[in-house]
Amino acid sequence: MEITKRGLVVGATVMTVSAVAIAGANIHKGQAFFQDSPKELIDEVWQIIDRNYVDGTFNQVDWDAVRKEYLSRSYTSKPEAYKAIREMLEKLKDPYTRFMDPQEFRNMQIDTSGELTGVGIQLAQDEKTKKLVVIAPIEDTPAFRAGVAAKDIILKINDKSTEGMDVNQAVNLIRGPVGSSVTLTILREKEQLEFRLKRDRIEIHPVRYSYRKTPSGGVGYIRLVQFSANASKEMRDAIKDLEKQKVTGYILDLRSNPGGLLQASIEIARMWLQDGPIVSTVERRGETRREDANRGALTDKPLVVLVDGGSASASEILSGALQDNKRATLVGVKTFGKGLVQSVRGLGDGSGMAVTIAKYLTPSGRDINKHGIDPDVVIELSEQQRDALRGDREKIGSPEDPQYAKAMEVLRQEIAQKQGRRAESPAGKQVKSKK
Repeated sequence: MEITKRGLVVGATVMTVSAVAIAGANIHKGQAFFQDSPKELIDEVWQIIDRNYVDGTFNQVDWDAVRKEYLSRSYTSKPEAYKAIREMLEKLKDPYTRFMDPQEFRNMQIDTSGELTGVGIQLAQDEKTKKLVVIAPIEDTPAFRAGVAAKDIILKINDKSTEGMDVNQAVNLIRGPVGSSVTLTILREKEQLEFRLKRDRIEIHPVRYSYRKTPSGGVGYIRLVQFSANASKEMRDAIKDLEKQKVTGYILDLRSNPGGLLQASIEIARMWLQDGPIVSTVERRGETRREDANRGALTDKPLVVLVDGGSASASEILSGALQDNKRATLVGVKTFGKGLVQSVRGLGDGSGMAVTIAKYLTPSGRDINKHGIDPDVVIELSEQQRDALRGDREKIGSPEDPQYAKAMEVLRQEIAQKQGRRAESPAGKQVKSKK
């Protein structure tokens, strides 16, 4: 299996913060080979790091000594090998280079596919209490229809206590065959509730959009929540529909978008950019690959992009490209700061690993890792404002959302400027806006 551009993933989520290329790593050695020799699996992981890791110094770690240390031990089972691999990778002090057991690897593949089987809830683990909390039910899913709500605490899954359970374990228990059932015991404030939910095929729609009437004319509001496999098509459909409705400008909301498929971010950037560079990657040997616009933009209308600290990786690639090419004005707060690219590789026993293989740069050459993308217009939210938006997700992208309100204000100004330039241009001609 070869590394392809379509397999590149860049993301930052509750469970994973990664930028990845899905590839094979000597899969043809066969599952039995690794089952019979856990030590060979450890050495295979070491070899992948040795050949591909972005930093030739391995973050100042003596990587040869690490190999000797871990191959000198005896391993009697795969779980022992898995534990050793995780210890070995921790020495790199790179949270994005990580090992995934077979179930975790399958979950990662499902999460980026845009479709899964389950009940339709997004989960996170509260940092303080370690309890499993519902971020939100996905619309038109079993959980949504049953009344599961944001901030519900999951106490039990099929009578199994979630005490000490992490998100991966919970996901494994909740997912299952279409038509089968799962019972969730939930704590909502002080009330304990029980939901018996029938699993179904859940199609995640990463794009939501609407036409907004304003004094400046119609505005298209597009919220992109993840760069999944179906994001490009849904974005294209949204822009085309809004263009038919003759909008005068757009707000693209990338807040809390953790990333996803790199190719999706490139394809979406090309929908807004007529020409110019989008992103370049610099590998360990200094090799650079650059992706450019292809003169296929769907619109040249004024564009404002909303970003925040949860906008990561693929979101930063897209927003950085639009900002550097002066195609959009960014409003909000500084983004997450994830500028590293990982290659996700399947191993012989069904497990997988993510390896940092490169860093990406914006068109102007900015290395955004750790620093992030600075917006053109900064507007912070107070804790009270954030709580209000978390408590009522319908307020996101409404006049009660201060960052959205500011974005609309900036967009109206840009629409007025563009319309003014057109009015001042000679008859029969138009002056193109830089935005």
